[in-house]
Amino acid sequence: MSSLFEAAGLGKAYAAPVLTDVSLDLQAGEVHAVVGENGAGKSTLARIVAGVAQPDAGTMRLRGAPYAPRDRAASREAGIAFVMQELNGIGTLTVGESLFLDRLPTRFGVIDRRRLDAEARAALSRVGLAGLGPDRPVASLGIGQQQLVEIAAALARRCEVLILDEPTAALTPAEAGALFAQVERLRREGTAVLFISHRLAEVERIADRVSVLRDGRLVATRPVRDIERDEIVRLMVGRAVAEPAVRPDREPGAVALRVLGFTGPGFRDVSFEVRRGEVLGLAGLVGSGRTELLRAIYGADRRSAGSVFLGPSGTPASIRSPRDAVRLGLALVPEDRKTQGLLLPFSVRANVSLSRLRDAADAFGRLTSGRESALADPHIAAVGVRARSTDQPTALLSGGNQQKTLLARWLCRDSDVLLVDEPTRGIDVGARAEAHALLRGLADRGKALVVASSELDELYALADRILVLSAGRVAASFARGEWTADAVMAAAVSGLEPARTA
Repeated sequence: MSSLFEAAGLGKAYAAPVLTDVSLDLQAGEVHAVVGENGAGKSTLARIVAGVAQPDAGTMRLRGAPYAPRDRAASREAGIAFVMQELNGIGTLTVGESLFLDRLPTRFGVIDRRRLDAEARAALSRVGLAGLGPDRPVASLGIGQQQLVEIAAALARRCEVLILDEPTAALTPAEAGALFAQVERLRREGTAVLFISHRLAEVERIADRVSVLRDGRLVATRPVRDIERDEIVRLMVGRAVAEPAVRPDREPGAVALRVLGFTGPGFRDVSFEVRRGEVLGLAGLVGSGRTELLRAIYGADRRSAGSVFLGPSGTPASIRSPRDAVRLGLALVPEDRKTQGLLLPFSVRANVSLSRLRDAADAFGRLTSGRESALADPHIAAVGVRARSTDQPTALLSGGNQQKTLLARWLCRDSDVLLVDEPTRGIDVGARAEAHALLRGLADRGKALVVASSELDELYALADRILVLSAGRVAASFARGEWTADAVMAAAVSGLEPARTA
């Protein structure tokens, strides 16, 4: 059977080779997964197929004819849709406008708002966002909702090849399930899906074949039914990666952070406390208020009510800005590390020493590389950031190493309380294990951690307690040994149920 799409000998280099002699094919009605560590070349491959990047070597064919798109618009015209790992929505547009940006329905030369609203609601319902208003500004959405909107936009157009690059990185299992239902529909209709993911359970669930990239080279392509997960991991990283054991029970220390009656956009009347040496997990669906709550505690967003108390004495904390939070010993590792956490053009060393700028400056207030290195280098080494040098721009690091850079920043500051939002979003299985080890190590050193994650397995492995948010409110709290997947998910959706009338 002839392939719908074929790539032969693809190569691409930037400062160093990213892809070398990569060949693969896609069959109509097939889900073909591509896996590999961060930096293995997966996203570069997707960008070449979608016309976003041009290969330095190799050829492609689509429906048996030569295929060499000059840009993304040309690939769309050829029938290829691409949902990128990095969000590229325009924040000033409404959700409806974003969904149909290049083909807005018009009437008498102006946008037909009624038709746009109807078509947008239909597209949103396919990915589980039936309750999201099409007139909402894209900028007002969380990352998970923005990701679903971009997926909905891709699914709303007829395509022969759909490229999904880490589509579920910010989604909960329920939202990912809605996406997979649509992928199955497309498969039945004959669409070929190129599915890039770090989540091997998803690959096993929906893929027909899997191709493994390592260091920019294709090392294997196998039917999913014929390969075990351990072998996929070994092919990805060149070694076995042991799953970390569940964090052992420990007696927590004194209260480090107490939040009382927090209310603001996206959350209401939230109270909790976390102790030294403890990891408190925050669970909930996209839109449950997890990210908004952490940002408000940190002073990055406004709250309308509520108080923060620090230390065992319960000292009231006045946190009006992130500067106040940092001064008082709080740190935030945000959900979106690239736009909210890191200065990407700056060096790894500068990003880590950023938390101690005064100490990095000389008597005249000038930053010096020697002082920056003295502050940052020990912590960069401690978390295992892999870079050519500490002078390397942070933008050139893999996702896992960027996440380590953020953790190194707060190690440098020696913050007492860490608010960590989606700690392993978009990073591979090897880097995930390393990130978990780092977080466990911080708790073992007596730090207090609040970890928000859409992956329940991650919370089960890391947390001592799990707090579940639903529709912005605390729906349940579980101690270790009390939680089950059914109980957590039931709590997560409880706030979405319509009130019963008598």
